[in-house]
Amino acid sequence: MKAGIHPQYRRCVVTCACGKTFETHSTQPEIHVEVCSNCHPFYTGQHRLVDTAGRVERFKRKYGMK
Repeated sequence: MKAGIHPQYRRCVVTCACGKTFETHSTQPEIHVEVCSNCHPFYTGQHRLVDTAGRVERFKRKYGMK
């Protein structure tokens, strides 16, 4: 490998939206994710319902669509 052209590989803290944090290695000092093995439905066995209808209605109200 050529010297001085590769990014530094260092310890990284990964933070999930659920609040769980864990340490790994990356070229970035910290990474923020939306789902991890602590809160993903596949690993927890629980299904969470996402309110997509409310989001669509909010979008329509914001941009004046009927």
